[in-house]
Amino acid sequence: MNHIRESDWKLLRRLQPIALDRFCHRVLSDVQGTCSDAAATAHERYLKVFGLIQDQNKTMAMIFDDIRRSNALLKVTLMRTSGLITDEEFAEFSEELRETIQRYQSI
Repeated sequence: MNHIRESDWKLLRRLQPIALDRFCHRVLSDVQGTCSDAAATAHERYLKVFGLIQDQNKTMAMIFDDIRRSNALLKVTLMRTSGLITDEEFAEFSEELRETIQRYQSI
């Protein structure tokens, strides 16, 4: 299954900004926690935040950049595996797509 159904594609396009917002919220929460670590010096916190942002930016790019029909299955799988798509949202996808993603996740 290289391409996804039109209905799944439309759902992915609708969920993409929601999932991206969840991802960014998670990263910002991690940054906030790092910034409030009183046990670390300001420089240590800065370096940790810098590294965190760099790492998470790579992850964000892998999940959200260049979404096309030909890679949509991978993108949905990454969003699902990262906890960015809820069970309720995932249930809206076609049975075929859900089963394919569940097979990938079990590997």
